[in-house]
Amino acid sequence: MSEKHELSEFQRGEIIGAWKMGHKVSEISKALDHPYNTVKDTIRRYETRLTVKSVSRSGRPPKLDNRDVRHLVRDLKKDRAVAVEQLTKEFSESLNISLSSKTIRRTLNSEGYYGRTAKKKPLVSEANRKKRLAWCRMRKQWRGEWDRVVFSDESRFELFNNDSKKWVWRKPDEKYKKECLQPTVQKSPGIMVWGCFCKDRIGPLVLIEGSVTAAKYIEMLEQYLLPFMNAQVGYVFQDDNAPAHTARVVRNWKEDNLNETLPWPAQSPDLNPIENLWDELDRRVRAHKPKPKNKRELFIVLKEKWENIEINKFNKLIESMSRRVTAVIKNQGNPTKY
Repeated sequence: MSEKHELSEFQRGEIIGAWKMGHKVSEISKALDHPYNTVKDTIRRYETRLTVKSVSRSGRPPKLDNRDVRHLVRDLKKDRAVAVEQLTKEFSESLNISLSSKTIRRTLNSEGYYGRTAKKKPLVSEANRKKRLAWCRMRKQWRGEWDRVVFSDESRFELFNNDSKKWVWRKPDEKYKKECLQPTVQKSPGIMVWGCFCKDRIGPLVLIEGSVTAAKYIEMLEQYLLPFMNAQVGYVFQDDNAPAHTARVVRNWKEDNLNETLPWPAQSPDLNPIENLWDELDRRVRAHKPKPKNKRELFIVLKEKWENIEINKFNKLIESMSRRVTAVIKNQGNPTKY
C-alpha cells in the first residue's frame, strides 16, 4: 500500500462515489490503494459536511499584529529612504523579537508601500507653497487667457550628467509627497541657453556666455524677445523670479518695453510648460548620432533640435496649463507631477 498522504479533492470524490455504490471500506481501500483509516475518515467527514472539499486551515499566526504593523508604518514614515535591512534591525530591537527583512518587506507591501525611485523635484518652502496656492486659485478659471502668454526660461545642458537615483518607500499615490521626493540641486557649469514659446510658435534659442546678469538679460530681451513679442499682438510675457529677472533695472525695462507681464510664484517650474520643452529637447539631443563631443557641437545640435520641435507640442503644453493649476490646488501648493 502506498505511503500515507493527503488526498486530493478528486481522490476523495472517488472514495465517496464508490461508497455510494455500496462498496465496503475495505474494498475501496484495496481498489484505490488508500489506507483503510483514510477511506473511513473521508466517508465520515462527507457524512458530516456533505462535501469532499478541504476545510480551510488557519495557518501559522502572523508575527506582527495590527498594532505592530501601525508601529512599523510610523517608523517607515520617519525616513522614507531607510534601507529595509536597517529598518528590520531597528524594528526587531524595538519589539525584542527576531524578524527577517522578507517579513518586513512583505508587511509593508501588504500596507501598500513599495520601494520606488524618488522623483526629483525642488522642495517648496512653506511661504512659497501658500503663494503658489493663492496664485493658482486666482487663475483656476483661466482657459483662453493662457493662449496669450509667452513662456520663457533658461536651462543648462551638459555633455555628462549625473543621473544617480534615490530609493524611497511610498504608496503608488504618494509619488509627489514632500518626504518622497529627491530634491534637485544646481548642476555643474555647462552650456546655458534661453528660449521662449507661446501657442503655435517658438522663439529663438539663445546661447548665454557666462553668468546671467541684469544687463545681459536686458540685452538679450531687446535683441531676441522684442522681435518675437512684436509679432504677437496683445501677448503677456512670463519669466521666473531669478535674481537677474527681478533686478530693479530689469523691472523698469519691462515696464517701458512690454505691454504686460505675468507675475510668477517662486519655486514653480511645474507651472512653466517650457520645462517640458527642455525635457523634450534633452531627449532629442541624447538620441542624436553622433553625440556632441564639445560645447560648440552641443549648441549646434540643441539649436537644430529646438527649431524642429513640432507645433502640436506647443499647443498641447499651453492646453495643459489649466490642469497644472488644478494639480497645484489639489496638492495644496506642493510640487506636482508636471
